[in-house]
Formats: sequence, structure tokens, C-alpha cells
Amino acid sequence: MQLDHFSLRTNELDAMKEFFCAVVELEVGERPPFKFAGYWLYDRAGGPAIVHLINADSEPAGNTGTVDHMAFKGDGRRYDEISSRIEALDNVQERRTVPGAGLRQIFVTGPHGFVVELNFPPAD
Repeated sequence: MQLDHFSLRTNELDAMKEFFCAVVELEVGERPPFKFAGYWLYDRAGGPAIVHLINADSEPAGNTGTVDHMAFKGDGRRYDEISSRIEALDNVQERRTVPGAGLRQIFVTGPHGFVVELNFPPAD
């Protein structure tokens, strides 16, 4: 099994779309003509939609539980560029290095307090 996509139900649809496009560099792409508002967000490098955003007011949510964060793997060669771009955003953010592994992490908080984790290989 492998992850196909991640769906988020939100009443801040456009803010969440802008957050993912700015932080993870996703872009809005084709989406079936559902009877409810939403966006499918794709990696700019191609491939399937990896984040589906759904308007929270469009259908009953039921008991969906809580999500802590979503993580993405980044290209270590672009760490400085991405880090600078993220730093310029008006979002709560935290940087960490995983002890013993050297993995560089950037945590960015968006709408609803949702956190995106960006992981980059250790610096050379």
C-alpha cells in the first residue's frame, strides 16, 4: 500500500489552498465536477493530486477525528531557497534538526492550526 492523497475538510477553503500552494509549492489542478466546492492540489513536478480540499459546509463531516500534521520530503539542494521563502510568510514556524540523523525540518502552521512539516536531508 502507498498513500494516494490526503483530504482536508475546511471552512477556510481559499486560505487553506493558498497555504498549501505557498508552503508546499502545490498547484491547483483538474478536479471532477463534484456538487460541492473544493480543490485538488498537485505537485508542480507532476503526478496525481496529493491534497484534496473540501468545503466543510458542503456535506456532513461526521466524526472525522483530529490530524496533527502532514509531512512532505523536500530536495536538499533547495533547502536555502525554500527556507527563505517560508521565512517571509506570516505563519508560525519552527525549525529543528533530528538528533543523530541530521534531518532538517521546518514546521509551518496554517489555517485552523494545521501544521505542515517539510523534511530535508542533512546538509553536506
